[in-house]
Amino acid sequence: MHIAKLVNSQLAYTVQYCLEIIIKYSHRMIKIQNLHKSYPMGDESLHVLKGLDLHIKEGEFVSIMGSSGSGKSTLLNIVGLLDVHDEGQYYLNGQLIENLDEKKAAVLRNKFLGFVFQAFNLITYKNALENVALPLYYKGVGRKERQKIAMEYLEKVGLGEWANHLPNELSGGQKQRVAIARALVTNPKVVLADEPTGALDSSTSHSVMELLKEINKEGMTVFVITHEEDIAAETDRIVRLVDGVIVSDELTGKKVNA
Repeated sequence: MHIAKLVNSQLAYTVQYCLEIIIKYSHRMIKIQNLHKSYPMGDESLHVLKGLDLHIKEGEFVSIMGSSGSGKSTLLNIVGLLDVHDEGQYYLNGQLIENLDEKKAAVLRNKFLGFVFQAFNLITYKNALENVALPLYYKGVGRKERQKIAMEYLEKVGLGEWANHLPNELSGGQKQRVAIARALVTNPKVVLADEPTGALDSSTSHSVMELLKEINKEGMTVFVITHEEDIAAETDRIVRLVDGVIVSDELTGKKVNA
């Protein structure tokens, strides 16, 4: 009887755990349908994205791979609300993205998105703490509180002791960790990383990817743009773009539907 109760208890726990995982990862954080984007080129236009369909669930760690001109940066800009699409639909956290002026787009970016760039994009005359705290300033957080929160995130990426150092006093890897802390400080739903290891050596690149993995394990959706196979292989899913079209969509080691 005792063994039967124990088995039933363990079974119930397993079922509950599986349901929690299904619920957690079934919510589509990014939903793109038949997305098109063109840019004027003199009297003609350059069709960059050609009817993309892409769904990314909450908590996924996805890389978008492609060579120069494949459309991956354009896709990132649209997902990041830095550009607008011409046709199709884009939903962010269930909200249809359309007819946004810059003010509304900025509000949504600050609420849902954190950005990490290849060139770090740190303000050269502000120290690491001030760079990390900057998004909180735009959210109206008071100086004392934003410095406290910024320090927590610097410590999270292992740079608490470097808080008062300017960017030119930091290594490339340290600059990218500051940039990641800045991306996280507003507690976004999605981290968008545009070639986050492009300016780093292989060892430092690996440590940055390990940090992004840790962030993802905490439940955050991570969306990485890269042209490096070894970097993409460290994510859980690889979407490949060629000439503005998705040509494959794979779990690392296992094919899934696009």
